[in-house]
Amino acid sequence: MRMLPRHARVGLSIVLLAFLLCSLCGAAAYKQQLRGQVSWVYDGDTIKVDGYGVVRLVGIDCPEKKNSRRDRDFIRLGARSAAQLRRSERDTRHHLIRTLKGRQVRLELEDPPRDKYDRLLAYVWLEDGTMLNRELLRQGRARVYRYFDFAHKQEFLKLEAESIRSQRGMWE
Repeated sequence: MRMLPRHARVGLSIVLLAFLLCSLCGAAAYKQQLRGQVSWVYDGDTIKVDGYGVVRLVGIDCPEKKNSRRDRDFIRLGARSAAQLRRSERDTRHHLIRTLKGRQVRLELEDPPRDKYDRLLAYVWLEDGTMLNRELLRQGRARVYRYFDFAHKQEFLKLEAESIRSQRGMWE
């Protein structure tokens, strides 16, 4: 069998490499990272980022401003009362306003990149390299959103368990 000429082997190698890179890019497309400035904080798990709109922090759930049926999920995990959840919501929202408003963040999108309300689903990274989703769990300001799978779910469950065990934030 005759061997391909050198220029053909080089050309074939380039084509194969390009194909491999395109495949990798396609598989990781949902990990797209965006940068923008936070212009609004709606609540503990929802913000507005200029140029991208409403962003839902993927994988976490924070207490709502008003009583909701989700309160029972927080209470089942260890929160004492609905009143405590309202205080946690207010404290977390004010904390995020101080921490985020007017600041640049990096968004790492999850797959799928949007929820049924057309909000971006993202891990939010602060300028110092801290992942906000992770930090809110660590501080006891959020619980893990269990209704779908996401890349950091097992890690987030461990952080939540540690916050509950240590009685941090809303778990005290």
